[in-house]
Amino acid sequence: MIEAHNLTKSYGTVQALRDVSFSLHEGEIVGLLGPNGAGKTTTIKILTGYLQPDSGEVRIDGLDVLTQTRAVQQRLGYLPESAPLYPELSIQRYLQMMADLREIPADEQTERISEAVYATNLTDHLTRPIGELSKGFRQRVGLAQAILHRPKLLILDEPTIGLDPTQILDIRRLIQRLARHSTILFSTHILSEVEALCDRAIIVLNGEIKADARLSELASTADAILVLQDRVSGLEKELGKLSGVRGLEPMRSQDGYPAYRILGTQKADLCPSIYDLARAQAWPVRELRRDAKTLESVFNNLVTSA
Repeated sequence: MIEAHNLTKSYGTVQALRDVSFSLHEGEIVGLLGPNGAGKTTTIKILTGYLQPDSGEVRIDGLDVLTQTRAVQQRLGYLPESAPLYPELSIQRYLQMMADLREIPADEQTERISEAVYATNLTDHLTRPIGELSKGFRQRVGLAQAILHRPKLLILDEPTIGLDPTQILDIRRLIQRLARHSTILFSTHILSEVEALCDRAIIVLNGEIKADARLSELASTADAILVLQDRVSGLEKELGKLSGVRGLEPMRSQDGYPAYRILGTQKADLCPSIYDLARAQAWPVRELRRDAKTLESVFNNLVTSA
């Protein structure tokens, strides 16, 4: 659905993007994650044809964004960080205007507007002026205009910024519903947003992609956690003999039992070989599991090493 290759963009002496490449496949919901100023909005503006890169290329649904901009924009729905709304218009009049701008045939507009209004739970507010709506409802109106033409791809720039916790949950649920019919890329600097909505994250720092993987892959490690009922002698020596073990870190479990993080040298799961060893040595095992990182720890490690 999206193929971006070697995108670079500078604003004067500031390089906003450095050789950015990634792809997005049909049916995915992907978070473009990074702190403010990382290059997320620049990337999105290039993808949607509102900004040209200094170099690189982008194809959306097989079309070149730089040379077939209008055709690309007809195929995607876009909600910028500040939705282009007209406060004096009612929701219904605004959506009719957007349907005209989208060149939706007159005999289809009622159906398309009804679909968008129903999807965004705006049915009871159609006659209200947009200027009287809360920010959460204005975001819903922005999303409604983005899906009027039944796009294959939705691109959302910080869709929950400035919302209160209840409004954030409403927009999250709405994005999940929209994902049933559209591929979605959205930018955010909120880690919990990605964890709640995405299968995959693209982490951008200082204009470069530092990670691009499914959340399960980002969380996986080569390490294992072993919790024992009591301490045993010779444990470190015996574990050190196992293939793939590079070290041992003593720790304490939450309930106070002796525990150890067994450091692995590769992505292979150490648990089967540790289990066989513990069984042969008759160790009093309470828990054995593969260690997992949180998205927060992954992100913080990338930030500190950038």
